[in-house]
Amino acid sequence: MVKILVGLAAAVVIAVGGYFGFEFYTQHRIAGEVETAFEQIRAGGGKASHGKVSFDLKSRTLTIADIATESASQPPVRLKIAGITASGVGQPDTGRFSADSIETSDMEISANIAGPAGGGLSYKMPRVVMKDYSGPAGLQRPSAPASAIEMYRSALEQFAAVSATSISVPSITGTVNFGTALSGDFAYSGTALQDIKGGKIATMQVERANFTVNTQQAGKADKMTGEIANLSSRDFDANAAAAILDPQKANDDRYYSFYGKTSAGPYTVTSALGLRMRIDQMTIDGVAARPSRLQLPALLAMIQAAGATSPTPAQTREMIDKMAALYEGMRIGTAEMRGLSAETPQGPFKLSAIRFNLEDGKIGEFAVEGLDTNTPKGPIKLGRFALKSLDIANFMRVSAQFANPAQPPSPELIAGLFPLIQGVEIKGVTAPFKNSGKFVNLDGFDLNWGQFVGPIPSKARLTAKMTTPVDATDPAMKALIAAGLDTLSADGDIGAEWTEATRSFVVDVPKLEIGGLLKASARIALANVPRQVFSANAAQAIGAAAQIEAGTIELTVRDLGSVDLGVAQYARTQNVSREDARKAIAQSIRDSSTSETFAPATEAIRGALVSFVETPEQTLIIKLTPLAKVPALQLVQMLKTDPLIALTQFRIEASTGL
Repeated sequence: MVKILVGLAAAVVIAVGGYFGFEFYTQHRIAGEVETAFEQIRAGGGKASHGKVSFDLKSRTLTIADIATESASQPPVRLKIAGITASGVGQPDTGRFSADSIETSDMEISANIAGPAGGGLSYKMPRVVMKDYSGPAGLQRPSAPASAIEMYRSALEQFAAVSATSISVPSITGTVNFGTALSGDFAYSGTALQDIKGGKIATMQVERANFTVNTQQAGKADKMTGEIANLSSRDFDANAAAAILDPQKANDDRYYSFYGKTSAGPYTVTSALGLRMRIDQMTIDGVAARPSRLQLPALLAMIQAAGATSPTPAQTREMIDKMAALYEGMRIGTAEMRGLSAETPQGPFKLSAIRFNLEDGKIGEFAVEGLDTNTPKGPIKLGRFALKSLDIANFMRVSAQFANPAQPPSPELIAGLFPLIQGVEIKGVTAPFKNSGKFVNLDGFDLNWGQFVGPIPSKARLTAKMTTPVDATDPAMKALIAAGLDTLSADGDIGAEWTEATRSFVVDVPKLEIGGLLKASARIALANVPRQVFSANAAQAIGAAAQIEAGTIELTVRDLGSVDLGVAQYARTQNVSREDARKAIAQSIRDSSTSETFAPATEAIRGALVSFVETPEQTLIIKLTPLAKVPALQLVQMLKTDPLIALTQFRIEASTGL
C-alpha cells in the first residue's frame, strides 16, 4: 500500500513538473517566434521592439506588452500598442497563426506627410477586437519598402492573407497638422468590419464621425466643424488597391472592382465664417479601377518635384495629363448626393440631387436637380441641368493647353472642346426678369450635337420652350403691351444635318410657335456642301463655303393673332377703325409696285400676303426653288444689297389655306 502511495505521489510530481516544464517550453518557443517576427521588421530597415511576452497554456492565451514599430519608408509610419491579448491561439498550418479573439489596447498610428508644406497625421484607438482571426505567423515581405507606396502595397498584400469574422473599433480619434495652413482633429465611433477573407471585406460600417478643422486662407482664419452618420460600405477588395500600386501591373488594362455600394448621411458642416451645410445622403456604387491608367507613383513623384518650384507650362500640361489618366482609370457605376442645403452669407441654397457615372474618363451624364436659391433680384429655381457624355479626361488635356498666357489658344484648339460634350439639357428654370418682380420661365432646353467631322459637329438639334414677360420699358414692345400681351411664350424645334453621300445640308424647323401670335415651320436646304466646310481652320472653311449652292426653301406660317395685332397697331396710329386698318394694309400690298424685271418674282407673294392679311388665322405657304445653280455666298450678299434681285434666282410658289 505504501509503495502504491509513493508511486502515485511520484507520478503526480512528475506530471506536475512535466506540465510546468512543457508550459515553460511552449512560452519560450512562442516568445522566440514573436521575436522572430519583430526581427523581420528590423531586417527590412525598420524599427521594432516589444515588452514582456507571456503564454497561458490552459487557455491558450498570448499577451505581448509595449509594442513599438517604425517603418523604413520615408517619411516613416510609427505604430505603438500598449498590449495585445490573443485568446484561443493555435497553429492550424505551418506558418499560420489563428486565434478565437485578438484584442489590442491603446493603439497609436502616426506618420509625417511629405510635401512642400509638410505635416503630420495620427490615429488613436483605445480598443480593437478581432474575432476568429487567421493569418501568417510572420511578415510576408520583410524587405524594406522603397517608398510609402511600396509600404502601402505591402500592407494591402499582408491584409489579403488574413481572415476574421469581425473587427470592431468602438472609437477612433485623430489629428492632422499642416501648420498654420490647416490643422484639426477627428473622431469615429462604432466602426465595425464583417467577414474579412482573401483581402475582401463584406461590410464596413461607421456609426458616426465628426471633425474640426482650422484653416488660414488669404489672411482669414476659419474653423469648420462637421459630422457624418451612418457610413456603410460593402464588398471592399484590398487586392484591387494592391494591383493599382503594383508596378508589375502597369500594363494591365483590366478593371478591378474596389467596392460595391457605399452610403452615408446625414452630413453636416458649420463654418465660423457663416456657412452651414447639410447633405441628407451620399451614395456611390460600382467603383472599379484599372492599373494601366492609374499611375499613382509617377503622379505623386511629379507633384512632389513640382512643389519645390513653380512648374513650367510644359510641366503643368504633363501633370494635368497624368491627372486626366486617373479619370480614365476609374469606373463608377453611380454616384449621387441628395438633399443638399446650405445657409451662406449670400442667402440660403438648396439642391435636391447631384448624380453622375464615370467610365474610361467619360461621364455618361452629369445632372443637377432641384436648385433653389436667391439673388439680389429675386429667387432662382432650376428643375434639372445635365451635361451629356462629358469626356472629362480629354477636356482636362485640351484645357491644359490654355495654360500658357504667352500663347493664346487657336480656333482649332477651342473647336477641339466640341466633341467632348454631346449635349446640354435644362428643365424647369424660373429666374427674375430685370427688377420687374416678374419671372422668366424656361420649361425645357435640350441641345444635342454629334456626327463630327474633325472637331466640328455636322448634326445638331435644339428643342426649347420658354415664357418671358414683355418689357414695358422697351419702345419696341409697346404694341404688344397695348394689345394686352404682357407675356410671350416660345416653343421651338430646330434641327440641322449634313449628309456626306449627297453633300446636302438641311436646316429643319418642324415647329416654331410664338404663343398667341403665330406658328411656323421651315426647311432650308443647301447643296454641294463639301466636307472641308466643317474644318476648324477658318480660312479653309471659308474657301470650301464658296462651293455651297442654295437649295429649296420652304416656309409655312399660321397666324394665331399676329395679323390682328398689326392691324390694331395701325388703327391706333392712323386713328381709324380696325376694319378700315385691315383694308388699308391689304390695299397697300396690292399697290406696291416693282419693275417688270421683278414682277414675276413678287406677284405670287403679293397675292398670298393680301389673302393672309384679309382673313384672320390664315396660313401662308411659300416655296422657293432655285432656277439654276445659285452660290450660297453670292445669294447672301444679294440679300444684303437688293433682296428683289435675290428673289429672281428662284421660282416662287405662294399660297394660303386654313
